[in-house]
Amino acid sequence: MSKKLVATLGLLSASLFAGEVANAQQAGDLLVRGRVLYVAPDASATTTIGGTADIDSKVVPEIDFTYFIADNIGLELIAATTKHNATAIGTDVGDVPLGSAWLLPPTLSLQYHMPMSETLKPYFGAGVNYTFFYSEEAAGTPVNDFNLNDTFGFSLQAGVDIELNESMFLNVDVKKLFLSTDATIPTDLGLVTADVQIDPWIIGVGIGTKF
Repeated sequence: MSKKLVATLGLLSASLFAGEVANAQQAGDLLVRGRVLYVAPDASATTTIGGTADIDSKVVPEIDFTYFIADNIGLELIAATTKHNATAIGTDVGDVPLGSAWLLPPTLSLQYHMPMSETLKPYFGAGVNYTFFYSEEAAGTPVNDFNLNDTFGFSLQAGVDIELNESMFLNVDVKKLFLSTDATIPTDLGLVTADVQIDPWIIGVGIGTKF
């Protein structure tokens, strides 16, 4: 009885392993996706006038590339830019609109893909990003200027590719960026500085193809 059990388990393990190999993403594969992103900052701040920060959410298009450096191991690079409005809330002088800024946060992630079937291919990843802030624009009185420092950050992600046919697939992806920056804000009341935690959630849905 025990020999039959061992043999059955061995056959089952071999079958699962063979299935994983058959469904593996191959070294040298290139995935290109176009997604729509919902970018939702989880903002907070420490400022010289008390209070914290609020940054609005945005929906934007994005393109990304995943290149497999080994079977089931990929490097993903995303490219998207978003414009956000920032408000200082609960400060010593009340709620103050600060202004707006564009963010360009190219993010490089190392991913592990775990094919579960021919069509269902989830993955997990972690990475780094460098965020560029540009076209900052002050909201106006009492805010005279609005400057944010470019900065490094880190990311975690989880997602799934669902094959629609041999060349096209649906993608759902969730990222969490751990991102902070220093803000310098000249105002009519004097210079205000802030350590701002942006920490956005980035939720994407889109279509991709494999080369």
